[in-house]
Amino acid sequence: MDITIFNTLDTLYKKAADTFVELSEKSIQKHGKFTVALSGGSSPKVIFSLLATPEYAGKIDWSKVYFFWVDERWVSLDDEKSNFKMTLHTLLDKVPVNKDQVFPMYKDGIEPEEYAKEYETQLRNVLGEQGIFDFILLGMGDDGHTASLFPGEAVLHEKEKWVAAYYLKSQEMFRITLTEPIINNAENILIITFGTSKKHALNEVLNGEYNPELYPLQLIEKKEGVQIFTDEEAGA
Repeated sequence: MDITIFNTLDTLYKKAADTFVELSEKSIQKHGKFTVALSGGSSPKVIFSLLATPEYAGKIDWSKVYFFWVDERWVSLDDEKSNFKMTLHTLLDKVPVNKDQVFPMYKDGIEPEEYAKEYETQLRNVLGEQGIFDFILLGMGDDGHTASLFPGEAVLHEKEKWVAAYYLKSQEMFRITLTEPIINNAENILIITFGTSKKHALNEVLNGEYNPELYPLQLIEKKEGVQIFTDEEAGA
């Protein structure tokens, strides 16, 4: 695991965009496609906006990128809380992606648990039975959660399913999420977390006793290909 502490968020975001470009080139050269799972939130929003600029967009063969999501609130695709909607407006509508290679983590007229099974089928069709993403973008909440792997939830112990849906009582809504096994299978994982509010959880994740029930980001293996981008406030 590599940890990089940036002086400014601008340099952090640019390095994240550079990383996306570099990994896309390597993956497409290696096996003809680039499979990614994206996160929502303010940091990915800035990164996606950067990737849509001429400086970056022209460096990526978008026709060979397959887009999945790390997690999603169980809301319609046009809801303001939808990670898909944010990605659509900041990136997907602005670059020449193949719409057949975009897999939103929501579908009308189906229960979330059923769609979790359907989503896993879509993953297997693209990734194969080994389930290896080329790139996964993660964040970390103030409580140490990542994806929709929240402290104390049963989903933290999932070892078989690649995708799980459950009702998150604290938010009074269903969430759908990739699980620990499929996330840790990825070739490359980039975790972005910064700010004073993240300092305690990040320190516990990296240096504290192993307790993923309390700090779920600890589920992510500290292996080659895993990077953390942070700032001086959180990374101190």
